[in-house]
Amino acid sequence: MTGQSITGNSQHRVPGPSRGRVLIIDDEVEIRESLELLLSMEGYEVDLAVDGFEGERKFDLRAYDLVLLDLMMPGKSGMEVLRDIRDRDRHTPIFMITAYGTLEAAVQAVKLGANDYLSKPWDNDKLLIEIDRAIAGQRLLDENTELKKALKQRYSFPSIIGKSDRMLRVLDLVMQVASSRSTILITGETGTGKELIAKAIHANSPRADASFVAVNSGSLPSDLLESTLFGHVKGAFTSAIQTRKGAFEVANKGTIFFDEVGTIGAETQAKLLRVIQEKEFTPLGSNDVSKVDVRILAATNADLRKMVDERKFREDLYYRLNVININLPPLRDRREDIPLLIQHFLDKFSRENDKFLDPGDHTTLRFEPDALQIMMDHNWPGNVRELENVVERAVVLASDLIIPVDVLPEYLLHANGIRVRRSENDALPADASLFEIVADFERKTIMEHLERFAWSQTEAAEALRVPLSTLNQKIKRLSIDVKRKGT
Repeated sequence: MTGQSITGNSQHRVPGPSRGRVLIIDDEVEIRESLELLLSMEGYEVDLAVDGFEGERKFDLRAYDLVLLDLMMPGKSGMEVLRDIRDRDRHTPIFMITAYGTLEAAVQAVKLGANDYLSKPWDNDKLLIEIDRAIAGQRLLDENTELKKALKQRYSFPSIIGKSDRMLRVLDLVMQVASSRSTILITGETGTGKELIAKAIHANSPRADASFVAVNSGSLPSDLLESTLFGHVKGAFTSAIQTRKGAFEVANKGTIFFDEVGTIGAETQAKLLRVIQEKEFTPLGSNDVSKVDVRILAATNADLRKMVDERKFREDLYYRLNVININLPPLRDRREDIPLLIQHFLDKFSRENDKFLDPGDHTTLRFEPDALQIMMDHNWPGNVRELENVVERAVVLASDLIIPVDVLPEYLLHANGIRVRRSENDALPADASLFEIVADFERKTIMEHLERFAWSQTEAAEALRVPLSTLNQKIKRLSIDVKRKGT
């Protein structure tokens, strides 16, 4: 059936929620009315334009899922309208319609960005199928684009590693609050990465091009902290030999981050409250008030609410800081992130030490399965910072591509039931673990070879068919006193 009729073999759907919004641009009233009726019965919202000028005006005012555009129109041709629309919109599907179809016109229309080219009279069923297919395809592309955008935002923190649900929720919250001006309190145990979260908030905020100033409140005495925060003028105190800007002035238009904010003394708390409320401060030794525009982020591993109840922290300051709370989970509560973190730190420290790197600048180092299991089972009281230190140590000490159990620090082995003997004369415990048994066998074997070759480590390494560096590492880990034995 042709485009001039809507009767015949078309299988019409029952009208329901809109299937999309279509703009019809055609100077022929019969064509406009026929298409409007056909598409309306199929559940589409339809807008009409009698020429190219009206069509472009309507296109600029509303979002459309598809445009049906007549090629031959007075005043402004369909090709001109197509070119204008494509200059500002590369995605909305556009179908060209003409009663004078030629191959040259079709090729030109496609080059200008038309998705399809239909000749009058057209088949209604085919037209409906093509419209449905074009709209569905574009929506899928839009959804994929939005998904990629969301994923890029979610994983746009290169220093924050994690795929666990708890960390993904944290990253989602970071993205939600980054663009705001709100003060944020980041809580969590020591080593969970509170400063990294603060930097991520700043980096994804409108203040990203301005300064991020971190102040470790817990490492400074009260008088020095005030000078650090608010600055001082020359002669404000004995050692003030010159005027100095404070952190608030340096961070103007940017972000200031208070680490361990719970350690701030009562007097400084009052001054900090004033900065938050009035957005102004007075440098030490000065009578001049300075205005400041700074976003405040704070972090603590203490229970500030409890400190308020104990009158150790101002309640008004607590509520000013705790507008939005981001709580970071300890590493033991997101163990599925441990392998990702280990790989991240292996790459990082292999690059820093320029060792065990493949052509792509990625590490070739791996922990042996038993060592990895020990790290998975450990509770990590020092959280990510502790794990980072353990991996850095392993990279520095590694002599082979596979990092063995005995490279792990003694306290980690002990925490997992692996006792390190101080002397080769110590007896193997009756309840020795498999790791201890293996270590005992290695110790005896190495000592036998050293004794056979008069304590020559080079000859012993050759006999054992291991690199000298590997033997030296094992000698150290197994507490074999080669100096005493070799004398």
